[in-house]
Amino acid sequence: MTQVTIYTQNDCPPCQFVKNYLDEHNIAYTEKNIANSEYRNEMIDYDAFSTPFILIDQEPMYQVDLDKINQLLHIDHA
Repeated sequence: MTQVTIYTQNDCPPCQFVKNYLDEHNIAYTEKNIANSEYRNEMIDYDAFSTPFILIDQEPMYQVDLDKINQLLHIDHA
């Protein structure tokens, strides 16, 4: 099973977009809001300094790249 983790923060439109996109495609994910300092420190350990920061099977995505998300999660738009 593919592991998806999204590091988010409050009032972040791109974060909400990614969560909605995954919800629409029935992709399960774990959300880690960086208001929690533990999650913020985890994100920084990946040299990520903005949200959303996405991990798909431990592969980091530093920006929203729908093509890459679709490829890694096998989302087909045919």
